[in-house]
Amino acid sequence: MWLLVAAGSAWATDIYRAELADGTLAFTDSPQHSGFELYIVDDHPPPQRSRVNYTTYPLLDTWDGYILAASARYGVPSALTKAVVLAESGMNPNAISRTGAIGLMQLMPTTASGLGVTDPWDPEQNIDGGVRYLHQMLERFCDNRRAVAAYNAGPANVEKFNGVPPFDETQAYVVRVLDLYDMFRRDRPVVLHADAEQDPWDAPEAVPGGATGLDDPWPETTVTSP
Repeated sequence: MWLLVAAGSAWATDIYRAELADGTLAFTDSPQHSGFELYIVDDHPPPQRSRVNYTTYPLLDTWDGYILAASARYGVPSALTKAVVLAESGMNPNAISRTGAIGLMQLMPTTASGLGVTDPWDPEQNIDGGVRYLHQMLERFCDNRRAVAAYNAGPANVEKFNGVPPFDETQAYVVRVLDLYDMFRRDRPVVLHADAEQDPWDAPEAVPGGATGLDDPWPETTVTSP
């Protein structure tokens, strides 16, 4: 198998992959047609809500069944789960970061193993493990902002700085994720779609207090500053 690499910039950026007609794999940071899919996710801020649409993210609602099920299972607001998934991978189950984080919720292999995830490339398992970890951060910090910061920078850094760490990436991440969370709560609720991946666990409303609705079991936080 041959590899073709095309670089459009000297700066770090997302890498896209496509299999050509002759079986060759092509990688580029500047995809020229829709046959390319996101492969390596760069560490840049999550998208602004104005860019959240089917054109930018074709798989935007594909995983809502798994998101609803795992969110209800662990008592995490589904809107927050979806915000983290979008921020981490752009809804691409095949995403991998330069540090080796895998899949929709960008689980590191050791973290995934500790969460009982046997196949982090499997969308259902990846979301389940990621939501379980997010739940642990919410329980640990009892605050959306610090929990989201811990998901990005690690709980030790949140404890070290007694809040959102002063890292540019993490500060931008927290602001954008909480803004996306607000959007998925109020403007674009997480619901099952006819063409979405469905989960046989069919009681997303079983956990009261925010797993699927607007109620939030953790303190409300502003989205304007970290």
